[in-house]
Amino acid sequence: MLHKAVQVRLYPTKEQQVLLAQTFGSARWWWNYALNKSIESYKETGKGLGRSALNALLPDLKKAEDTSWLAECYSQVLQATTLNLTTAYKNFFDKRAGFPKFKSKHGKQSIQYPQNVKIVEGNVDPSATLGVKIPGNIGIVKAKIHRPIEGKIKTVTISKTPSGKYFASILTEVEGDNPTTAEGKIYGVDLGLKHFAVVTDGEKVSKYDNPKHLAKHEKNLKRKQQKLARKPKGSNSRYKYRKVVAKVYERLSNSRQDFLHKLSYKLVSDSQAVIVENLHVKGMVRNHKLAKAISDCGWGTFTNFLAYKLERKGAKLVEIDRWFPSSKLCSNCFYQMGEMPLDVREWTCPHCGTHHDRDGNAAINIRAEGIRWLLAEGSAVSAVGGEVRPKMGRKSNLRHSPLSTEADTALGTPSQCG
Repeated sequence: MLHKAVQVRLYPTKEQQVLLAQTFGSARWWWNYALNKSIESYKETGKGLGRSALNALLPDLKKAEDTSWLAECYSQVLQATTLNLTTAYKNFFDKRAGFPKFKSKHGKQSIQYPQNVKIVEGNVDPSATLGVKIPGNIGIVKAKIHRPIEGKIKTVTISKTPSGKYFASILTEVEGDNPTTAEGKIYGVDLGLKHFAVVTDGEKVSKYDNPKHLAKHEKNLKRKQQKLARKPKGSNSRYKYRKVVAKVYERLSNSRQDFLHKLSYKLVSDSQAVIVENLHVKGMVRNHKLAKAISDCGWGTFTNFLAYKLERKGAKLVEIDRWFPSSKLCSNCFYQMGEMPLDVREWTCPHCGTHHDRDGNAAINIRAEGIRWLLAEGSAVSAVGGEVRPKMGRKSNLRHSPLSTEADTALGTPSQCG
């Protein structure tokens, strides 16, 4: 079975917006209450509360006088909130994420419906051909569905952005086997700041400039944030102007996402594998001089886009170890330089005399290391690349030994280690 997700824009009426706001508030309150109960239980007994124990608290809360309004919320929304909280706890203990946080009424709001959501013919507006029927008392919400919804609907997540827009993320299950492909190019990708990506397919090197989205919006964003700061706290004008600032952030985010989607699609469309470095972005942003520029790039998001698009196509993503010396290794004779500061953008190999562009050479080495990893795993490799998909973040088995190669044997000279 295959799972696909489609995000569509919703246009609820004023009455539906009120009902959605009540549902958002109920789910948010229950998340915070359940999280607090789990923390208290852990402090008292050394154990948290599981999914069943938390759901057992709901009937009494719905009957209590102070929290009787919980009964008006669709029950499965609250149960889905419990499931998400226990999943967040599991991810924390498995060291995949941080500790669950309390939710705020400010910022993005979301709720999840695990079943009973249907796509129906729209009857709210003649220009709308489809709508989303949400269970409970919300009913049919006008929607702009830009592509067919295939398969059986599993879950639907309704969200509201800080700028006031509503979306539905529809997860469907489609019958069929996972596709596989062994045709196409193998790309090596070196991610950077001046050039967002330097890409090679083994024949040519292409450079994609960093759009620097934040720099384009920074002046406008600063001006609007200053105006927001002058508004009295708690005032209606401050509440309204928060949306103005949120819209600037939304435009910034949308421009970044658009660039990342287009570039990832371009690489995926004619490839059977893409090889990147497993960058430690969290550690890199500790450099206060580069933190803003690194955060603006969205390297992690780009890698995630590559991963799901390649998987959907049946192609492969390979992440090599972040300590692999891609910049310091000569792609011609495999001689490894000792130190190479960031301001060195070109260098000449002292062993073979080959002149290298730093980023282009790194992309070539990343591609070669990925193919060596494929060969070491015993996967079939075609004339233009390899075919394997290790788990995200998996380290290359050859990260310490790119030095003993056929080229070295032919030269009769071992590469410099360091």
